[in-house]
Amino acid sequence: MLQPIIFLLIIIIISIAILLSPTLIKQKRKQIKNHPFPPLWNSIIENNLPIYPHLFPTERRRLQGHIQVFLAEKQFIGCNGLQVIEEMKVIIAAVACLLLLNERGKYFPKLRSILIYPTAYFTKETTVNGKYVVEEKPVVRLGESWSKDQLILSWQHVKQDTQNWKDGQNIILHEFAHQLDQEEGKVEGVPILQKNSDYSNWSKVMTQEYNQLCNDVEQGRKTVMYSYGATRPAEFFSVATETFFEKSQQLLNKHPELYQLLQNYYKLDPVQWVIKDN
Repeated sequence: MLQPIIFLLIIIIISIAILLSPTLIKQKRKQIKNHPFPPLWNSIIENNLPIYPHLFPTERRRLQGHIQVFLAEKQFIGCNGLQVIEEMKVIIAAVACLLLLNERGKYFPKLRSILIYPTAYFTKETTVNGKYVVEEKPVVRLGESWSKDQLILSWQHVKQDTQNWKDGQNIILHEFAHQLDQEEGKVEGVPILQKNSDYSNWSKVMTQEYNQLCNDVEQGRKTVMYSYGATRPAEFFSVATETFFEKSQQLLNKHPELYQLLQNYYKLDPVQWVIKDN
């Protein structure tokens, strides 16, 4: 008789813990955000994130809070002999948290570890040729976002991208946009939207803009967005995100519907951050 009661109590305790978990996590994050922001971190961001001084004061404070939570919850791992230092963590966190600036994310819930390579790295890619032939070949990558719990970055390219903010290419923004896309499981260029009614307009605008980019690239026309966005819809969303943050005025001028779509999704208006596009 005692054993079933103990088992029932264990089930009840586990159920209560599951129900309380989101509240406890929220309270813990709030406490972390209330900690004073380290002056060293602020200096690192000022020296490495050109957009940072142009944010409104309230946005800077929110970003600082998100950075503190991000650094408290994510693990950083150096690869190929790279020693991860505080500067690396803060720069990566600062750029990644721009995507969460107006509370539109959950701190990339599936992500646990960020692997950092010194430079571009080789990985094996499996392709199927014909009906039965499977070919495995080495490919060079600058970053990857895995659907499980890891994200990979090349530190050399992280530095290049932060120093060349207005070129529309940013490996951190790109890979963390994939994380947003992966939150629901599928990787197809459709992140979790606020309302069910938003999906119809998202599909319409994204499909139209993706097809236009594919056509422009095929015809050799100059584009605001990096041509890699024409690879597939998932890459288009990430490339569009890079462009939204780094070439906002050009995106607004050339693709107003796409800009408005991303503005509604990220709840941000980067054009107001004053940095002029090339």
